[in-house]
Amino acid sequence: MDVRIAAYAVVVDGPKLLMAHWNEHGRSGWTLPGGGIEGTEHPADAVVREVFEETGFHIRVEELIGVDTMIVPAESRNATTSPLYALRILYTASIVSGELRPEVGGSSDEAAWWDFADVPTLKRVSLVDIALRLYQDRPAIGRTLR
Repeated sequence: MDVRIAAYAVVVDGPKLLMAHWNEHGRSGWTLPGGGIEGTEHPADAVVREVFEETGFHIRVEELIGVDTMIVPAESRNATTSPLYALRILYTASIVSGELRPEVGGSSDEAAWWDFADVPTLKRVSLVDIALRLYQDRPAIGRTLR
């Protein structure tokens, strides 16, 4: 079994959520900005790097909101005979600087702010719903999602 550890950010600006459009191996959908941890990188450092690569924004990691796992069967993966165990670390984050722009040459091809009301209408990966549920369930102090 292959293992992939990744970190993702829930970045909120009022009624909007920052998202990246994943487009790889013939599959696509809106997701949270983030991705795989490289080498000995700390997950919080990985999410800062990944959000910048995918969206153009420098972020400040604020809060760990959860960890999710999933198994991707081998038959659902391209060019492999091994299943994948995916461990996904989820943080809240805020923007420090930067300008919205798409990733070039990576696994995402677009970055955008989406109104929370529109998110359910998007073709999205399951991670989005999982993260928003965790985001909504955290203590109400400082919460902005409605």
